[in-house]
Amino acid sequence: MNLGSVLILTCTLLVDTSWATKADQPPKPPCRPGFSESFYTVFVSRDLLRGQSILKDTTLSSERVKFDDCQHSKAVDFESSDPNFSVRPDGSVYAEQEVANLSEPVQFMVTARGGHDPHIWETTVKLALAGHPPSVPVSQIRSDQDLEKGIRYSITGAGADQPPIDVYNIDPVHGKMFVTRPLDREERASYHLRAHAVDMNGNKVESPIDLYIYVIDMNDNRPEFQNQVYNGSVAEGSKPGTLVMQVTANDSDDDTTANGMVRYRILSQTPHMPIPNMFTINSETGDIFTVAAGLDREKVSQYTIIVQATDMEGNLNFGLSNTATALISVTDINDNPPELTARTFSGEVPENRVNVVVANLTVIDRDQPHSPNWAAQYRIASGDPQGHFLIRTNPVNNDGMVTVVKPVDYEQNRAFMLTVIVSNKAPLASGIQSSLQSSAGVTISVQDVNEPPVFPSNPKSIRFEEGVPAGTTLTVFAAQDPDLFIHQTVRYSKLSDPANWLRINRTNGQITTMAVLDRESMYVRNNIYEATFLAADNGSPPASGTGTLQIHLIDVNDNAPVLLPKEAQVCERASPRSRVNITASDADADPHVGPFVFELPSYPPSVRRNWTASRISGDYAQLRLRIPYLDAGVYDVPIIVSDSGNPPLSNRSMIKVKVCPCDDNGDCTTTGAVAAAGLGTGAIIAILICIIILLTMVLVFVMWMKRREKERQAKPLLIDPEDDVRDNILKYDEEGGGEEDQDYDLSQLQQPEALDHIICKPTGVRRVDERPVIAESQYPVRPSLPHPGDIGDFINDGLRAADNDPTAPPYDSLLVFDYEGSGSTAGSVSSLNSSSSGDQDYDYLNDWGPRFKKLADLYGGGDDD
Repeated sequence: MNLGSVLILTCTLLVDTSWATKADQPPKPPCRPGFSESFYTVFVSRDLLRGQSILKDTTLSSERVKFDDCQHSKAVDFESSDPNFSVRPDGSVYAEQEVANLSEPVQFMVTARGGHDPHIWETTVKLALAGHPPSVPVSQIRSDQDLEKGIRYSITGAGADQPPIDVYNIDPVHGKMFVTRPLDREERASYHLRAHAVDMNGNKVESPIDLYIYVIDMNDNRPEFQNQVYNGSVAEGSKPGTLVMQVTANDSDDDTTANGMVRYRILSQTPHMPIPNMFTINSETGDIFTVAAGLDREKVSQYTIIVQATDMEGNLNFGLSNTATALISVTDINDNPPELTARTFSGEVPENRVNVVVANLTVIDRDQPHSPNWAAQYRIASGDPQGHFLIRTNPVNNDGMVTVVKPVDYEQNRAFMLTVIVSNKAPLASGIQSSLQSSAGVTISVQDVNEPPVFPSNPKSIRFEEGVPAGTTLTVFAAQDPDLFIHQTVRYSKLSDPANWLRINRTNGQITTMAVLDRESMYVRNNIYEATFLAADNGSPPASGTGTLQIHLIDVNDNAPVLLPKEAQVCERASPRSRVNITASDADADPHVGPFVFELPSYPPSVRRNWTASRISGDYAQLRLRIPYLDAGVYDVPIIVSDSGNPPLSNRSMIKVKVCPCDDNGDCTTTGAVAAAGLGTGAIIAILICIIILLTMVLVFVMWMKRREKERQAKPLLIDPEDDVRDNILKYDEEGGGEEDQDYDLSQLQQPEALDHIICKPTGVRRVDERPVIAESQYPVRPSLPHPGDIGDFINDGLRAADNDPTAPPYDSLLVFDYEGSGSTAGSVSSLNSSSSGDQDYDYLNDWGPRFKKLADLYGGGDDD
């Protein structure tokens, strides 16, 4: 063979997918009925074939075919298509006769049948030698120059020195090419290699040639359905030939050969109603169609179809098969009209009641519950021309609830005879006739109840002029009792009368006035006065009704106009600022109000002499100074105002006008405003001086308080004011002063001889242990009868000075306000003795407080005198 030519070799190889490890298998769905593998390979050791035979019942392999029907059933029967081999119930493969040689693989089919399941499952078992398979010769290449020199052959490409590596090799001396492992067409269907020839030195002898190897397919893959369970639906009553659904199975084998050509068939149908073969399947496409009519959801709502897919164009002897389940739901159509359970229904309703269910209509519908084909809707065909009733559908049980939507009157209708028709929301299917039981009669009885009296006109409106005197009859406001078949008495009473103007006759409803009707009253709104009355019968139980009376009050001219404003301010000199716009208000209504007439009275004469009033418009006038100048002050100017009533009413009103000096802008000055209030210049000056003095006193007091606060913060007291023994009485448990008083130098309580420590002390209140070291001041002589307030202030000042003295000793001491004798303003105490001439009046001692009560009793001339 000349390597220069292109050699195309086609190799038929046995493809075995069992070389893949068990871990490489794709995961299976949980509990899928059938074999665990679609293809099993059983390896037999080569040693067992050398001079030894495999005896009957000898185990060929420890591997077993594994089957699960998802029902944990042990009653599973296995069958082998090769009589030389069998499969035991545990799945072990056995030889039934002697096997001399396994140089060629042996392949057969195993089927499984469940004890109570009509399904059939299949798998394929292949027997082969254990260990690595031998190299299979593919072809041989040879150069024409191999007779002259030594030639070495090699191959390159995918499958040789490129992945997948070492699938093919070549004898470098003889040029024979071998395949070293089983080939899988589903993994790689063809190989492209290049053959090379070189001499012993590696020099190219021939040009490389291309080798094309095609792997021929074998039926080693079972059809696999895309889903184990398919769901489809078909409407009940469908015609034969209606497409239901499609199932699809894929085969990994070559689909251009019989190995990959899948065909479908239906194995079983459950249930068998109305016939066992309601469906058929297209063997090539997997489309499922209906075969016969008679699908009725109310009889069979779902079918279970077992579909088998087989390769080898459906050849059951050589092809591999698999099964899937098709669930076909029969959908509902409206082929069953609703049927009322009775021909007549009855109910009762009290009169004047609404939104109450008075009757319940029941129906039967065999269509799909809670679907439009099942849902009922009711219609009143006759017997209710005024629309008193409405039928609502209960969504839970499909019942019809007859409901009152408009009150019924026993006196007009004692009973109703209704004709009711029921139908579905969805229209009936074509060819279905409406049932005769889709209509019924409904009798509704009306119950009589005691109805309240009714006012024919409510509210009732009447018109009267205001000012109607008490005792006037306005109208008769009577009610009617709707209960015509029962004689009852109606009594009236007043329910609401805001102004208490009206009275109603208890028996006949006559309305009379108790007071004068006033349109301007606060209880009148928009000229209308409203009162509410009650009418009650004597039925059992009693019933009552209310009525409203509206009195439209016609206005009369009974209110005189009132001048506005009440106060005004003008400048003292005649100018545009010396004018006041005035108007009037009138509680009456048109035409008893404006235009108003404003005029000044003739008395007193000063009014018309100083002022003048002129009309501006129908409702406004202007009051202004008549003279060039008017002294500042407040003037009461009377003005007579008249309205336009017939006859007109007048009112003498007073306007308080403040006349004041004005600045250049025409505004009253501050002094002028005060002067206008009626004060003279002297009074104004006195007021201003008092204000200045008051402010000064407040300022001094504030400064004095701040100074005292600073002194307190700078020189705090030696003891807590609350604990100051000079202001508190302490209780001791023992007589005497105790050890501390005994240790104290009592000489300190006497007049000290050395006065150096108090020379620098200021004059004023002193203690008993201090003696003045400087000439005592000569105080002015006090009056013989000092005011009690002066004594109190003097004492209080002394107390405050002593309390705030930081040098005070920590014990009680006597305060000396002054010394009697030279320079003392106090006279001799002996002047208070009883031998006084009596010319002195000491009654003022009674005003000095409780401390001087004793002296007042002795010298004041009390009750003992």
